[in-house]
Amino acid sequence: MGRWAPNSRERLEAAAFDLFEERGYESTTVAQIAERAGLNRATFFRHFADKREVILAGEDVLEGVFVDAISAADPGSEPTEYVRLGLTAADAVMTPPRRTLALRRVAVVAGNEELQERGQLKFAHLTASIAAALREKGVDELSARLAAELALLAFRVGFERWVRAREDDAFAPLALAALDELRERMLRL
Repeated sequence: MGRWAPNSRERLEAAAFDLFEERGYESTTVAQIAERAGLNRATFFRHFADKREVILAGEDVLEGVFVDAISAADPGSEPTEYVRLGLTAADAVMTPPRRTLALRRVAVVAGNEELQERGQLKFAHLTASIAAALREKGVDELSARLAAELALLAFRVGFERWVRAREDDAFAPLALAALDELRERMLRL
């Protein structure tokens, strides 16, 4: 295979998950992933820092989607409207074809404490980035923190529903419904 093989990232991702399922996460090496994908180790490292990043790289993309949606919004909106825009924008990456990969990712992470911890750190970073984007829009500190935490909780609840939903169900409506439910329940606390 040539040095600049098409779909290298996707092939590496697919090979990694196949191997994680066959051999276990801990027993799989970068060299094995690259070989299974028909690529070399250098190509792997052009796309991922390490094998953990194969599992958790999507969170970085999600962060960009959320922050870009908030940054592009009209200033002066309510914090919840910014969150709604971020959740809606997440549909661009939470596509039905990505659902299968998401289910595979959940299975691998569930079996590895290190990945669970790393995932929690990524979620904390995402929450902080959302809060910072909200502050840039003029939202006060406490409201920005609360809205960012609510955004992440709505995302996670929406995600849980999305992976159990029908194959053609979109992510955003499920996440937005979760946001509305969470806001309603918060008012009853």
